[in-house]
Amino acid sequence: MSDETKLPSGRLGRLVRLAEIGARTGTSLLLRREGDDGAAKRAAEVLGNLRGVAAKVGQMAGYIDGLVPEEHRDAYQRSMKTLLAGAPRSSPEAIRRLVEEELGAPLDRLFAEWDETAVASASIGQVHRARTLEGAEVAVKVQHPGVAEAVESDLKNAGLLEGALSMMGTRKVGSAKMLEEVRARFREELDYTIEAQNQIEFARIFEGDPKILVPTVDRDRSSRRVLTTEFVRGRTLDEASALPERDRVALCRTLWRFVYKGTLVGEMFNADPHPGNYFFQDDGRVAFLDFGCVQPIPEKRRGVARKLHRAAVERDEATFTEAAKIMLETRGGDHEKRVLSYIRRAFEPQFSSPFRITRDYVASLVHHMRDAGKETLKSGDKSFVPMPEGMLFMNRLQFGFYSVLARLDVEVDYAEEERSFMA
Repeated sequence: MSDETKLPSGRLGRLVRLAEIGARTGTSLLLRREGDDGAAKRAAEVLGNLRGVAAKVGQMAGYIDGLVPEEHRDAYQRSMKTLLAGAPRSSPEAIRRLVEEELGAPLDRLFAEWDETAVASASIGQVHRARTLEGAEVAVKVQHPGVAEAVESDLKNAGLLEGALSMMGTRKVGSAKMLEEVRARFREELDYTIEAQNQIEFARIFEGDPKILVPTVDRDRSSRRVLTTEFVRGRTLDEASALPERDRVALCRTLWRFVYKGTLVGEMFNADPHPGNYFFQDDGRVAFLDFGCVQPIPEKRRGVARKLHRAAVERDEATFTEAAKIMLETRGGDHEKRVLSYIRRAFEPQFSSPFRITRDYVASLVHHMRDAGKETLKSGDKSFVPMPEGMLFMNRLQFGFYSVLARLDVEVDYAEEERSFMA
């Protein structure tokens, strides 16, 4: 698909495409154990080609261990990876028009060189290599024409969003509030001026860090639908996973520092840990891309988040439990026991450090949360409290980030890494 006119952006057209894989939401099929690998491959194809929120749901299922039933996981993930490698591009003519409209000048007055072939394409936009008039090599991310309408159609499809929440075990568990949170974050991703500011802020947080590279933003060539940044190259996650063990340990420490120093010191986190958002450099640095989905830490939760992490690295179970109750706003009963059991399991890398994060461990977290949600619904537990603001995207970060670390497959002293920046 090279012409943006082929992208179904209306709600009806997108529901028709989702119906092709036998599910109104396009996600329930991913959760079923019946069917065959052919159905899993078709689910990947339809979700990936729709772009927008549907594609994000499909991509999430493609790299987070435990979301797709084990018997179909490999077939689905292979299909999604192949699809992403050849993801649909918008036409060169449409991209040129949009860039010139957004930046208010002909392309040749904005860039000395412009590569018509996109180097990457994702659910919201695609990236072109270019060179500025001053000679700097840059990456220009341009929104797919029509994608804003597609995203809005998906955001009105409560079934699609609830299907995504189902994969995390949170459907109907305080979902009205969470649905609005999901809609807010996805709408922000359509505004590249927000992403540019996020990226600038992350660069400030990690200024001077010898191992973390956040590409510089070119403000003069950025707008709501165009984002121009420093061009970076590097190994993919698959390539980095073949490096010697010592190198992979160092990379895991850098990744952990980026996520948790950003969270605990910078008071914000990038909630889209897609494997394609990391480039691993020859000198050991990691380049971090895509800051469209960033969740700030609410002020009331910042101190308790630091307390929670300090207790984990010091293996202080009592203080950890106390902080977790405050963080999750529980009020006793069986529901509190379930969520405390989950969060304690999620902090095993700090408590049992050095720790090897594996794909089976990540899948166990996903299943643990899903089972806890089902048990709460089944029992009608009156002690239930909705998931607090921001925790849904923290779970998305944790599942996705841990899945990235699992691909590097090494034992790492994560507690020591946290002590290094929490001091």
